[in-house]
Amino acid sequence: MSTMSDFSNKTVIVTGGAGYIGRAICESFLAAGANVVACGRRPPEVPIASASREALFVAADIREVDQSQAVVDAAVKAYGGVDVLVNNAGGGPEVDFATASPRLTEKLLALNLTAPLTLSQQVHPVMVERTGCSIINIASVSGVRPSPYTTAYGAAKAGLLSATRSLAMEWGPQIRINAIVVGLVRTEAAVDHYGGQEGFDRVANMLPLKRMAEPQDIAKAALFLASEQAAYISGASLEVDGGGEVPVFLHLAKEGAHTK
Repeated sequence: MSTMSDFSNKTVIVTGGAGYIGRAICESFLAAGANVVACGRRPPEVPIASASREALFVAADIREVDQSQAVVDAAVKAYGGVDVLVNNAGGGPEVDFATASPRLTEKLLALNLTAPLTLSQQVHPVMVERTGCSIINIASVSGVRPSPYTTAYGAAKAGLLSATRSLAMEWGPQIRINAIVVGLVRTEAAVDHYGGQEGFDRVANMLPLKRMAEPQDIAKAALFLASEQAAYISGASLEVDGGGEVPVFLHLAKEGAHTK
């Protein structure tokens, strides 16, 4: 039986592999011995590598069916198959949904929901010929709680969580499908989003673990779900959110008490 840290002779596809979380996931699987195929719309300036091993990068817009198929084909051509698919690519801007264009909504749903579903279909015939395969969908807390100003993104992530449970039933026992519900993550963009380091630290301190996730925290969860240790876990949504966001009313009540 292989260990959690041993993915020798396993091939992993990671979409959005050059981003903060995607790169961390790629590096973790490379360090564990896996062959890694990363994809994104543009090649990274710095190669994705770890432990003197480098990921194969395929430039692709996974919203286009032929381009996502090319990623799968490249993995099969280079390494003979696919054992793990990490549907990581995603995201979206904050918008007022009342005035958001239908085209933007379509693009957000395509990236965050349709593309992961299509890629899952495309790896299916490759995975069913092997054993111990899994698909990991990177979801978000936006899919399990209100997501104002990112309505389409939240709806897409909720749909991805639903698909995770449905496909786990439909494709078992050959393929396990799980999701990671990602909470707040520390990135350069996150610091700017909260108005600088002081605002960022204030938000992070509201979380039970008093910090936001590092990209490596998400990568470790992905490594676990793909491993033998998770052999009986399928259809699950693993919350990696530091204990969850504390309800704002608790802070408002405390602030009100201090002002009296």
